[in-house]
Amino acid sequence: MIVIERKVTHLYLGLNSVVLPAHLRPRVSRSAFYTGALNNFTEDDFINDGLPQWARGRFEQIAAHEQAHVQLLSSALGANATQACNYSFPYTSPSSFAALSQLLEGVGVSAYAGAAQYVTNKDYLTTAAVILSTEARHAAWVAGPVNKENPWSGPFDTALGLSTVYTLASQFITSCPSSNPSLPVKAFPALTFANASPGEAADVTADDVTTEGQYVAFFSGLSTTFVQVQNGQVIVPNATSLYAVLTSSNATADDSTITAGVAVLQFPFNSNGSSSTSTGDSSMNVRV
Repeated sequence: MIVIERKVTHLYLGLNSVVLPAHLRPRVSRSAFYTGALNNFTEDDFINDGLPQWARGRFEQIAAHEQAHVQLLSSALGANATQACNYSFPYTSPSSFAALSQLLEGVGVSAYAGAAQYVTNKDYLTTAAVILSTEARHAAWVAGPVNKENPWSGPFDTALGLSTVYTLASQFITSCPSSNPSLPVKAFPALTFANASPGEAADVTADDVTTEGQYVAFFSGLSTTFVQVQNGQVIVPNATSLYAVLTSSNATADDSTITAGVAVLQFPFNSNGSSSTSTGDSSMNVRV
């Protein structure tokens, strides 16, 4: 869950010391996600839960990658490095851990893509690019060989803004050291979809926010589709992977207009292109 936060960190290495620590925090959280699961589950646990015999060994390698990324960022930030927070992850088995890993890795790639525009140092941009390519391979491996689902959602990944990424990650943070700097981001209320399916009407609700008359911005690849909420429902666009936020505008979805979200809607498909129905919510639609 945290996985997401850390990815954003890398791309902001060209920014000031206030923004940088905000992005190291996600990295640290991602590292904690893998370390905690590997400490809890043995290779036999993975096998007995129906995962490939080699799965745990590959997750160990991903955990080592995450730790290397944390060390790189901490070194770059020096005394300004954000300290680790305490996290709570909702996996209960190796398979639910793998399902969550798939979602987090995918969101992490989107976080990098969204943050690229802020990098002002070309050396850091190159570093971020080589990390991003590794993260994308993580996401494809977990989705395909491990979870037996599509390793990609389409020809383009979706770029996400910092606050939307932080919203997804913040729900898994239980506490942080008081010495950590405040973050230049905001966490939006939860946005939930029920009975979601591509091309069909889905129920949409938000915590402490009236959805009626507002718009849902659906992000998929390079496209953004705005759909007005009518009678508590929206028509879900035809796509295999969507990020959705509630916004007061029918043309803009940023920190000034977003009122709830982000929700993640995934509609897995097989090698023949057949899709399955899924729902989405602000806990990233984890299927356990």
